[in-house]
Amino acid sequence: MNTELKEEIIKNFKSRNVDVTFFETLNDVKDRINELIPENCSVGIGNSKTLKEMNISEILRERGNLIFDKTLAQSKEEVNQIKKKSLLSDWYITGTNAISKQGHIVNIDHSGNRVAAMIYGPDNVIVVVGTNKICDTLDDAIQRARSISAPMNAKRAGYNPPCLELKKCVDCKTSERVCFNLVIIEGQFVKDRMNLFVVNEELGF
Repeated sequence: MNTELKEEIIKNFKSRNVDVTFFETLNDVKDRINELIPENCSVGIGNSKTLKEMNISEILRERGNLIFDKTLAQSKEEVNQIKKKSLLSDWYITGTNAISKQGHIVNIDHSGNRVAAMIYGPDNVIVVVGTNKICDTLDDAIQRARSISAPMNAKRAGYNPPCLELKKCVDCKTSERVCFNLVIIEGQFVKDRMNLFVVNEELGF
């Protein structure tokens, strides 16, 4: 990623009270997370292919953090409880579906627990994103979330909405739909609450 683009992203997100840090690899992000989060804190984990690649839940749990990761649950009831507990965690780590160079963070969620925690609850939020999810405009970011992220995440979760075959959103009303919540984060009221970690790799969907 060139310096000009980095400076543009930093400037635009900073104007929206979101801090941006650039990393070369996902391993660099893991090291930084270990430095940032105290061992006595609770940490909520958003369901993300990127975070699974990092194995961050296990890394933090092994060193003593209390982890709320719904993918480790043994039942639907436990999944629901973990989702709720994540909203009250000290830290929340998640991926995202797209960001715009203008400073927007765009996500499409099934139940909405991930975007809920990003918006309000945890005092500290880390959003990890690869360069493949950087879009020129807000419209481009929304289009990416609808037509790339949503179908791929539906497939990963075992759903089969029409967009999976059509490769585009058709605003379906089927029970297989996973895009019930389209959320655009335009900034943060609390300065320094949200940290955007941009990795110079292609990550997730």
